[in-house]
Amino acid sequence: MKSQVTSVDVARLAAVSQSAVSRAFTPGASVSEDTRRKVLDAARLLGYRPNAHARSLITKRSRIVGLVLSQLGNLFYPAALQQLATRLQRDGYHVLLFVNDQPDSDEVVSEILQYHVDGIVLAATTLSSPLAQRCADAAIPVVLFNRVMAGPASGSVSSVRSDNVAGGRAIAHFLADGGHRRIAFIAGQETASTNLEREQGFRDGLAERGLRIWARGVGHYDPERARAAALALFDAAERPDAVFVASDNMAFPVMDVLRHRLGLRVPEDVSVVGFDDVPQAAWDSYRLTTFEQPVPAMVEAAVALLQKALGGGMQAATGNVVVPGRLIVRDSARRRATDSTVPGAGAPPPT
Repeated sequence: MKSQVTSVDVARLAAVSQSAVSRAFTPGASVSEDTRRKVLDAARLLGYRPNAHARSLITKRSRIVGLVLSQLGNLFYPAALQQLATRLQRDGYHVLLFVNDQPDSDEVVSEILQYHVDGIVLAATTLSSPLAQRCADAAIPVVLFNRVMAGPASGSVSSVRSDNVAGGRAIAHFLADGGHRRIAFIAGQETASTNLEREQGFRDGLAERGLRIWARGVGHYDPERARAAALALFDAAERPDAVFVASDNMAFPVMDVLRHRLGLRVPEDVSVVGFDDVPQAAWDSYRLTTFEQPVPAMVEAAVALLQKALGGGMQAATGNVVVPGRLIVRDSARRRATDSTVPGAGAPPPT
């Protein structure tokens, strides 16, 4: 019976030390390209495969990152999380994906902790303060992607998000400067930090132009609810002349309702602006004006936080990273209008 090939056999054939073999199979470890090539060639000839479980017992690291995804139907997250998973894998991490359908991720995170993960990334969700503290006590860094956490344990959880406040303000200025006066807003989940920040920036930006939100609906980041919100907002004798929708995923069905159910022209009758800049926003069917969330920069920031925590302790990773974005102007919103073409130029009613 053939004995199992070990790293000692590989080291002997490659004429290197056993520690060099270990470094050659450890992502990010210091080893020359010549030594790495010798080790990999010897391993291939001998049929050697490193034992990840055995290495984790020695290093106390599994190189597994738990990735929790909520809002799977939101077009922003699958694309963003694919980039994040690819980036982690390039650094030698294995990604363990969990899908969460609850308001918070406590149940899923409790399950993840059974897998001896090195870190956890939560996308479009958060967790309770007690569980956040439990992760901190176990020295497992947690990074919120596109969320920020409030509460007593918020200091033990890091976050990465785009500048939602600046985005909301930029959209308000764009619509007001384009001559719109009856500007509506369709919110996402009202308690989500992304929605709260976008709406705050939007209100502030309108106030800076002497305006207020004309009418408001709630879409809960759900396409069907966004359609219902749009129908309710436009079921009035005096309709909005513009609407800011808190995500692209809701803006698309809103545009469909306006054009195909209500017979309105976009942007001639009503301008529509979204938030995220998902790939579909550039499609000819929508050409959606939207605020870009810079996914590559957000991914790099999330990975950097994890790496700092794993390399330098929990304190090195604690913090909130806000990444600036930009307004992408396409054809779904009027860019400029004269007084004679703007209906109802008077001050809008308060909301």
